[in-house]
Amino acid sequence: MDIPENTRKTTNLLHTMSIHTVLEPGQQKPFESARRILLICFGAFLMAVNLNTFVRSGQLIPGGFTGFTRLMQQIIWRYLQIDIPFSPIYYLCNIVPAIISFKYIGKKFTLLSGLMILLSGFFTDFLPKDQITHDILLSAVFGGILNATAISICLFAGATSGGTDFIAIFISEKYSKDAWNYILYGNMGMLAVSGVLFGWDSALYSILFQFTSTQLLNHLYHRYQKVTLFVITNKAEDLYRIIESMTHHGATIFHGEGCYKKEERDLLYSVVSGDDVQKLLPAIRNTDPGAFINFVSSTQILGKFYRKPND
Repeated sequence: MDIPENTRKTTNLLHTMSIHTVLEPGQQKPFESARRILLICFGAFLMAVNLNTFVRSGQLIPGGFTGFTRLMQQIIWRYLQIDIPFSPIYYLCNIVPAIISFKYIGKKFTLLSGLMILLSGFFTDFLPKDQITHDILLSAVFGGILNATAISICLFAGATSGGTDFIAIFISEKYSKDAWNYILYGNMGMLAVSGVLFGWDSALYSILFQFTSTQLLNHLYHRYQKVTLFVITNKAEDLYRIIESMTHHGATIFHGEGCYKKEERDLLYSVVSGDDVQKLLPAIRNTDPGAFINFVSSTQILGKFYRKPND
């Protein structure tokens, strides 16, 4: 049966619109943006609660600009007897890194991170300051846990807690260099100043706070980790297409022979981001239930490595 020209054009137009609506990566549904904003609000609230309870009780110095702000508050109070709010110093520290991030990393990423900075500073100044425990060890451990939880929530929302994170991500993505060691040196310098001025107990417990936070954060968030994937399979081409479509990473196929049965087998080799592993594993298993899979943590990668850009 012949289809009228107008009907055919209308059908093609609707089909094209539906494809673009479903497939265009730049379009986000309103509830997704709302979800990210709600996560950031919750993460900022937890961070402020942590600063006003565990961090304040133990006189701890967190890492980054948050720790620098706390240190400046303590110095000004000790020598000038002025109790200045948290947010003015914290906001000033983040201005230049936020501008760099907006220009080079991602506009929406920076705006959402800016919301995190604004809210965490605001909540810190206006939420009540309570002393949950007098034990500095408990403050260091549980403060580190709460700090890592707040930062992870922010990262899952596609943003960061700001400050030195902006700098580290910028250097990592633009120059392919790891800046976290330099940030660690800066944190060590802050702790040294704190130890000289206010005693070494709180400085040493601050190291425990940062260690706890870092270890839990590495466990919760895997985007910046790299994992080497080895798969022995008879369906290498099919598995490669899965890896490419789900992660945008390439792969290399090695042809070999199994030593036990002397049968031809293929070894599929690829390096993917740590947060891709959980979605890849069931997809590989569904395609080739008999595949032998080995995931290995990769500490250093030289060469081109695709990383999903920040929006």
